[in-house]
Amino acid sequence: MQKDAATVQAMFGDIAPRYDLLNHLLSLNVDRRWRRRAAALARPRGPVLDICTGTGDLAAAMAEAAGHTVLGLDFCGPMLRRGKGKRSCSGVRFLRGDALRLPVPSGRFDVVSVGFGIRNVSDLDLGLREMVRVARPGGRIAILEFTMPRRPAVRALYGFYFGRVLPFIGNLVSRSRAYSYLNRSVLAWTGEAELAERMRAAGCASVAIHPLTCGIAAVHLGVKAGG
Repeated sequence: MQKDAATVQAMFGDIAPRYDLLNHLLSLNVDRRWRRRAAALARPRGPVLDICTGTGDLAAAMAEAAGHTVLGLDFCGPMLRRGKGKRSCSGVRFLRGDALRLPVPSGRFDVVSVGFGIRNVSDLDLGLREMVRVARPGGRIAILEFTMPRRPAVRALYGFYFGRVLPFIGNLVSRSRAYSYLNRSVLAWTGEAELAERMRAAGCASVAIHPLTCGIAAVHLGVKAGG
């Protein structure tokens, strides 16, 4: 699926005022639990970078798990401004930047995470290499993302929901066509085994896959080689 960075940036800027509302509404609030689970699996202790952070929800979960401030990076100004105004993000320091050219030193972070954002970057492999670059040797790469359920009944329901229900409600509430794009990006997203292989190719020595909620989402947890 073709993803133009400027178009994606503008789209997320347009939906920023209703982004959190729709995340919680469309997931029936399960997305909060997914982020807490991702943070628990990542076990952050040292510095944490959350890329494509949006309004900071995964970064906030990481900060709560780590017990210290974490860095949340995104290239969309309106998203960052929404995050800075949220009480739940008091443990997040926001930075504007591009996930494909991370403006931070190599080997710096104990955990580098991303929640529901890596599928929107224009070059997935470069994005993964940048995440690995800035992690310390032995550091963890945590990717929370939608996946395709394996059970046929769940897969059929998932396809109907993302194909019909999500874009209808999302476009109506956001007053844009953004959720038609998001629907397509989810259904076109690479499979969990392929993502794991591409994480290994980017420099992860090992990758574990942790399915969530009947396999409709998963946490891919990689460990940078050299630790």
